[in-house]
Amino acid sequence: MSDVFERYERQYCEISANLSKKCTAAASLDGERKKQKVSEIQTGLDEAESLIRKMDLEARSLQPNVKAVLLAKLREYKSDLNNLKSEVKRLVSGNLNAASRDELLESGMADALTASADQRSRLMMSTERVNQSTDRIKDSRRTMLETEELGVSILQDLSSQRQSLLHAHNTVYNRQLKIRCC
Repeated sequence: MSDVFERYERQYCEISANLSKKCTAAASLDGERKKQKVSEIQTGLDEAESLIRKMDLEARSLQPNVKAVLLAKLREYKSDLNNLKSEVKRLVSGNLNAASRDELLESGMADALTASADQRSRLMMSTERVNQSTDRIKDSRRTMLETEELGVSILQDLSSQRQSLLHAHNTVYNRQLKIRCC
C-alpha cells in the first residue's frame, strides 16, 4: 500500500473523529458559541474533503489490485464525510428552528404551537423512521463494501492460483516433450 495514501488516511481519520466530537459538543451549545463551533466544523469538513481528493488521486495512480482496495476504502470515507455534513446541516437547521420558535412566541402565536403539537409529534416519528432507514442503508452499504473487498481479494487469489497452475502445466508439458524427444 502507498505510504502517501496511509498518511492521508491517518490525517482524515483524526479529522473525522475530531469533527464528530465537535458536532456532539455543538449540539449542546446555543447562540454565538454554536455558530462559532459550526464554523470550526465547516473548516474541518473542507480540510477532510481536500484529504479525500488527495487520497483519490493517490489511489488512482497505483496498481489495479491495490487501487481497487483503496478505492473501496475511499468510498467508505466519502460516505462518512457525507454523514458529517448531514449532521452539520441538522445543527444549523436546529438554530433556524429555535429562532423561528422564538419568533412565533414573541408574536403571540403560542396557540398555533399547541395546535401543531400533534403534527410535530407525527413529524418527529417520521423523522425517526427516516433516520432508522438511513442507518439500515448505511449498514447495507458497509456490508456491500466489505463484500466488494472480499471479492477483489478472491479474484486476486484466483488469478495467482491460475498463474501457478499454468506454470506447472507448462513445466510438465515441456518435460514430456524432452522425454519423447530423447
